[in-house]
Amino acid sequence: MRKIDPNKPLPQIHHREIVAQSKLFRVERLDLEFSNGATRQFERMAGGNRGAVMIVPMLDKDTLVLIREYAAGTHSYQLGFPKGLIDPGESPLEAANRELKEEAGFGANELYELHTVSMAPTFFNANMTIVIAKDLYPQSLEGDEPEPLDVIHWPLAEADALLAREDFIEARCIAALLLAQKWFEEQ
Repeated sequence: MRKIDPNKPLPQIHHREIVAQSKLFRVERLDLEFSNGATRQFERMAGGNRGAVMIVPMLDKDTLVLIREYAAGTHSYQLGFPKGLIDPGESPLEAANRELKEEAGFGANELYELHTVSMAPTFFNANMTIVIAKDLYPQSLEGDEPEPLDVIHWPLAEADALLAREDFIEARCIAALLLAQKWFEEQ
């Protein structure tokens, strides 16, 4: 087994260039040189570095709040946790409370940063902070969703049944649920 060298230098970026762009995405090509002299071209989705949040809202100590929304990537409706981008000037907790109000119709008196995850870091520069929301109260803000989202209350004790559903498949939601379960056990 090879040891991990914590001081290994990052590859040198000799050139970076946007090679494709749409309204939502920018594809960036990097010309890299590694410490052993090997050179490669990598393409990645260029991130905006704003970050995003996913909220695990607890209606009470036993009940999760989920949303059901259209997922264009799979052309299906999916269950998941409220989520969204962090707006300029917002902290992750402020963004979490705003997104919770926009997507689920609740605000939270208690918000806890649980963990930060990355989606496909080899190709995508985007981090998502998972936040636990407790002591909820009804409050809605208008969001950017094209249709009203379904809000579903799900017993935490039935997390295994949620994980077995064909419409609860987003890896970040699964990670958030498992991390939240561990966090609740330690409280």
